[in-house]
Amino acid sequence: MRFEKPVDITWIAGFIGAELIGNSNGKATGINELHKVEEGDIVFVDHPKYYATCINSAATFIIINNRTAVPEGKALLLLSDPFEAYLKLVNHFRPFAPSMKTISDSAVIGNGSVVMPNAYIGNHVTIGENCIIHPNVTILDYCVIGNNVTIQAGTVIGSDAFYYNKKTNRDVYYKKMSSCGRVVIEDFVELGAGCMIDRGVSADTIIGAGTKIDNMVHIGHDTVVGKNCLFAAQVGIAGATTIEDNVILWGQVGVSKTLTIGKDAVVMAQSGVKDSIEGGKGYFGSPVVEAKEKMKELVWIKRIPALWEKVMGK
Repeated sequence: MRFEKPVDITWIAGFIGAELIGNSNGKATGINELHKVEEGDIVFVDHPKYYATCINSAATFIIINNRTAVPEGKALLLLSDPFEAYLKLVNHFRPFAPSMKTISDSAVIGNGSVVMPNAYIGNHVTIGENCIIHPNVTILDYCVIGNNVTIQAGTVIGSDAFYYNKKTNRDVYYKKMSSCGRVVIEDFVELGAGCMIDRGVSADTIIGAGTKIDNMVHIGHDTVVGKNCLFAAQVGIAGATTIEDNVILWGQVGVSKTLTIGKDAVVMAQSGVKDSIEGGKGYFGSPVVEAKEKMKELVWIKRIPALWEKVMGK
């Protein structure tokens, strides 16, 4: 999430009740997760496993619960519960603001675009030119739709990330990590009916130009889909995944989180992708292997009864 204007880090430290260590003259430009941080960003960390990674990341300001050395030019914001500090910042800079109109007064809709009955367009949504938004589509706050985009009935864009902070020392183990990111749909994208595209936790979920998505597809938070991809019905993609240009995922493919599918890859129906895979190849199976190898394996499996009979017959 980018702030509307840079914010003095001293103000932020006071607002969340943190001790400021290091650069006290800086200005924060946004808040982000570790895998998306840029210079000027605030990031939080509350687990020793990630201390060093966060401190040495591109982030300039680190909300942390451990006193440690800080690189030159950066600052630590030291307090006991970084996660609660993150929530306080998100709720301050991007608070929940209900809109009771079907099209919010703050939404911007380009020339030639059509929004059909019962569609809901939230606060600060931007829709480009020559788009068709079919009935019962929901586009939630701050999402961006490019030009010449078609969204079929019942699709939801910008639902909250399925993302929770787990602590076993509290009655409710899983506490929701508020989503302050967006969904960005680029030009000439087509989305089928009943799709669900989650907003980024703090950055953007992106659907690249020219991509076509069938009915009942789910795309998780912070996933970046490249240009001219093709996803068939019931594909499910977990969060923070990168899918490069021209990838084809056939029906009911499941894709795990934080991996990369390379350019021009094709994944056959009902396959499961648990790790990153190279581009330019076909894949099949769960977990996937190259399709030609999987087909050989299936041929040998079919031959097992005959081989067994031959062995036992001796």
